[in-house]
Amino acid sequence: MKIIPGRRRSESTKGDKKSSAYPRKQKKKYCYFCKEKVDYIDYKDVGMLRRFLSERGKIRPRRVTGTCTQHQAELGKAIKNAREVALLPYPRK
Repeated sequence: MKIIPGRRRSESTKGDKKSSAYPRKQKKKYCYFCKEKVDYIDYKDVGMLRRFLSERGKIRPRRVTGTCTQHQAELGKAIKNAREVALLPYPRK
């Protein structure tokens, strides 16, 4: 790294991004279960549970799916129950 007087380390000359005139806004993610007013997450509803699994079978995090804390905890339990009954696969390595 080239040391330039008057610049901090965080201000590198490499990889400077140009600021756009129209910055891209991210769409607000809403909890699917709150929006649909779901009272109970059924572990037997495999089609709905698969929405919240990755291709490898891992449970997707809240920041990706947009579910609220309470429903994410219930969702995790429902997925784990479905795995025990062999309705859903365990994650592959």
